Order: sequence, then C-alpha cells, then structure tokens
Amino acid sequence: MRTEDGYIIHKCLNGDSAAFGLLVDKYRESIYALAYSKLRNFHDAEDITQEVFLKAYQKLHTLKCWDSFLAWLYAITSNLCKNFIRAKFNRPDREFIAEQDSKFFDYLSLNFYQEEQAHEALYEALALLPENYRQVLTLYYLGGMSSREIAKFLGTSTNTIEQRLSRARAKLKKEMLDMMSKTYDQHKLQLGFTFRIVEMIKHIKIQPAPRSTPWLPFGLSAATGIVLTVLMFSSHLLSLTPLGSLLGSPLPGETKVMEDGELPVDVLEISEITFLSSGQGDGNDGAKKLPNRQNAFAPPLAPSSKGKWTKKADMPTARGIFSASVVNGKIYAIGGTQNLVGPISTVEEYDPAADKWTKKADMPTARQSFSTSVVDGKIYAIGGWSGPFHTTVEEYDPATDRWTKKADMPTARSELSTSVVNGKIYAIGGGRPGGLSTVEEYNPATDKWTKKADMPTARASLSTSVVNGKIYAIGGSVTAVWPGPGPDFSTVEEYDPATDKWTKKTDMPTARFSFSTSVVNGKIYAIGGMRDQIPPFSTVEEYDSVADKWAKKADMPTARVGLSTSTVNGKIYAIGGITAGFVATSTVEEYDPGFAGQGIDMEGKLPATWGRMKAGK
Repeated sequence: MRTEDGYIIHKCLNGDSAAFGLLVDKYRESIYALAYSKLRNFHDAEDITQEVFLKAYQKLHTLKCWDSFLAWLYAITSNLCKNFIRAKFNRPDREFIAEQDSKFFDYLSLNFYQEEQAHEALYEALALLPENYRQVLTLYYLGGMSSREIAKFLGTSTNTIEQRLSRARAKLKKEMLDMMSKTYDQHKLQLGFTFRIVEMIKHIKIQPAPRSTPWLPFGLSAATGIVLTVLMFSSHLLSLTPLGSLLGSPLPGETKVMEDGELPVDVLEISEITFLSSGQGDGNDGAKKLPNRQNAFAPPLAPSSKGKWTKKADMPTARGIFSASVVNGKIYAIGGTQNLVGPISTVEEYDPAADKWTKKADMPTARQSFSTSVVDGKIYAIGGWSGPFHTTVEEYDPATDRWTKKADMPTARSELSTSVVNGKIYAIGGGRPGGLSTVEEYNPATDKWTKKADMPTARASLSTSVVNGKIYAIGGSVTAVWPGPGPDFSTVEEYDPATDKWTKKTDMPTARFSFSTSVVNGKIYAIGGMRDQIPPFSTVEEYDSVADKWAKKADMPTARVGLSTSTVNGKIYAIGGITAGFVATSTVEEYDPGFAGQGIDMEGKLPATWGRMKAGK
C-alpha cells in the first residue's frame, strides 16, 4: 500500500537516499527515547539511535511490509539495546574493575556525583520505578510523545498509559519531576543528527525496490495515508504483517504538534516527494521553514474553491463567548453566557458522526470569555470572567466526566486565547479590561506556569491557531469589555515557542474581534466576529502560513460573534455565538473546505511539496 512511509521507502530504494532523512526526522525522538529508557545513558542512547537508522537503511530492501516501518525500528532498537547491554556485561575489563579497591571507585563515584549531582539524583530516583513506569516517563518527557501516541507505540490503551504516567509521577517528588523535565530538555538530540545520518548513508549502497511491488493509484493512497500514520504506533505491527484488518483509526484531535525537524526545503526546486505538512518555504523574514516530523506524507489534496456549509443539530443551550475543544472526535462546548450578563458552567458534548448532543458534568467555575486547550486527552479551561477577571485553571477529563482544579494562571484575564505546542499551553493576550500583550506557558505535566516573551501587539478578543509548531495570533480588540468600543485589529503575529520570538505577518483582510479560528490541512480559517459595534460578520477568510497570504471563502450562513469553532475529520463546526440584536444562538453549522473524509482533525497540516534537501544551505 502506498502510504506516507511507503512512498518515502520507495524513493530510497530507487536511488533517492536523501529521502531517508524524512524518516529519520520523523522518528528520531521516539527511537532515542526508547533507547534511553533501556540504557539510561544519553550518549549510549544517541549511539544506538544512529546505529538503528543506519541498520534500517542498509536492510531497507528486506522490509516486506513498508507500512510497518516504525514497528520495524522498534524491533531493531530493542535488539541493539539487548546486544549492547550483553556486550557491556561481558567486556574484557569487567574482571579488572571487580578486582580494584572499592575506595578508589567510591572516590570516582563521588567526583562524578559532585559534577553531575542533579543527573545522578534523577537516575537514582528513576531506577526505583518499575520499568514500565520509567519507559512511559521517558517516552513522554524525552520523546515528546502524547499518551495516545505512546499507547499506539507500545500496543496498549491510552487509559493504561495515563494511569502509568499518573502513578509514576506520584512516586516522584515534584522537584524530581521538574528536574527530569529540565534534564531531558538538555539532552535532546542535537541539531544536525538527521544531516549526519543522511551524509553517512550516501556511501551505503542498498538493493533497489522490486519491480513487482504493488501500488495503489496515487489519489487513493493519499486518502488512506493519513489514517495509517497513527496505526504505525501499534505494537501489533511488530509481527510485520499486513495492516488490512487494523485500518480505521483517525488521527487524534489532541495530537501534539512536535518540534520542527532539521531538513530545509527549497520550494522552488521541486522533487517528486509531496506530502501533508505546513510551514515549508520562505516566510517574510527569509528564514527557512522546517518540516514537522509528524506530518502525514501524501499528495496534495485539492479543496473546493470556496467550501460548503451545512446545517447541523442545534446545541441544547443557546450561548456565546464560550469555548469548545475536541477530544477523540467529540466536541465539548463549555461555559459562556446566555444574556451577556451572567456566565454559565454548562458542558455539552457533540458527536459529529451521530449529529447528537449529550449533557456532561458542569464546569466548577461558571465563566465566560475564557479559553480551552487539549493536552493528552484532557481539556484545560483557563482564565475568563464572571464579575472578577479569573486566573482559574480547571482540567476536564472526558473519559471520567470529572473536573480537577489546577495551578492558577499568574495573570488574571478574560478574552485571551490559548494554543498547544509540544504538550505545553500558551495563554496569549486577553484583557483586564484593557488589552494585554502577556504570554504565559503552562506545563500540565508539572502543573507550572512560566513567563514568555510578550506579544508585540497588546490585544484582547483575539484568536490563535497552530501550524507546524508556530502559533498565529490573529485579530482582536484593544479591550476585553464586550462588545468593545474599538479600534479592532487585523494584525497577525507569529510566535515560535522554540525561540520565544514573535514575527509580523500579513494582516487579515477583515479587522475584527471575538471571532474564531480553526485549522484544516494547515490552513487557518477565520470565521465570524464583528468590528467596532456594527452587526456581526458571516465572513470566512483562509490564511496560508506558507505563502503568508489570505483568501476569501464562502460566508457562514448565520452571521455571529462570540462563537466557537472546532475541527473534526477535516470539517469545521461553527457553534453558538451572539447574533444581531445580541441574542445568543444555539446554531451549529458545518463547513467543508474540501478536505473532509481524509481523517484530518489536527493542527499543522497542509499540502506542500518537498524540494531537494540541501544540508549546506
């Protein structure tokens, strides 16, 4: 079957060795974390990770089921780690070491401890944990994998992984968790790892692909390729058997957007490798945009020119200025207001597949003008207003239908916007009541907040979305007083969490506030809202972050402000809001940009083309 990995493997076996760098970039962190969980030595883990990819390239022609590439890497890694441990145990100098004066080695250990005290304390603490706890902690913190990805990788359920993570954290002191997170951040694979592998395999000759390899038509493989991305994380694939009976799992909406890869792209020199990604090409600053290693590789999908809107089942509770988030293909509409005066705590779940709504447990703190984001299947409701401006953070678990209080956000504010990159939530802007430029990062794993670089343009009632690990802060108003007196913004500013820097981008055509944005295939759709105090908009505008350009799309049937939008399976659901006359609505309208049915319900995907990879540029 011609899937994202299969297509790249086909390129490699037909002489394009540089294409293998895409696979290295995509899986290096997961393999590195797996190796470290077994060896508990960063240098050894990096050596093994390098050896894994070199061995995989050398033996690529032996892989019968190309769709099981990750499972094959898992098996290679496990075998190499076992061999490494066995060789280390049987090394010739082992007897010599055993015969030496123990005080001498106590002295060496003491010196090493003094130099690496923090690391040693961490190693000792982790050593006390059962192996399965230690493994999930390493995959989560070092590999940057979500609970769901780890579950797929290890062939178990998400609930099991979340239980292991929770129990493992409970066994470690909070200070040790902080130390672990910091230590793992310091020992990420160095920049240049992928390029080093690509340079090394240039000198390795491999057998070509067999001519009899069956291929699906190009278009059909694109439709199935994205679904297969998740399936490669299953341990059931370790048998390297065909995947026919395993198909059917969509990509999770809460999948983390991971760090950028290393491979630069020149979109003017196009190769035959095309895939779903975002952020490639040169931006206004001339800097290279790097690929996301979790992109699903497939041909570009052609959307309809303007998209299509369809009426769906009304939300039970008419409301606006609420927030909605997606977990496991279900949309959770939370809080808001029915009359622009008093907030509510109502939570209702929408199933797009069945077009049905279900009542859920109320949010503990009734509020409006707050923001929600999803990490590891949990929804975090942050900030807002209910008379006072809130610092409140409450976590909702859809699996148990329960709420939990978390650490307060440092800055009380409403009309903020939040987005997730690499498992961390970024609370951006908002008002108190004047517009703020404040950016604060929340780490759900440690339940801690950190101050980040201010947004250049202070504003409230903005909307943010993520494409390729970058956050785009769009529109807004000078105040959080709703409806505001203006002026209102068309401003677009890009935030890179990796560098903690902001960059100015092309303005949105329609200045507005209290609208909503959602991402489909790497394009950001800005929907609804209003400007000054004129009637609400039905306007839909699409932003392409690669080209840094905006395009007009089909208007939403119901003009409204204070709505919330969510993406499931390539379709955007515009829910609730305030209509003309400032009346709360329960209206739900579905927008199909032309990518529906592809299983794309995450941020950071769009059609793009790999250019020739040039390590020297």
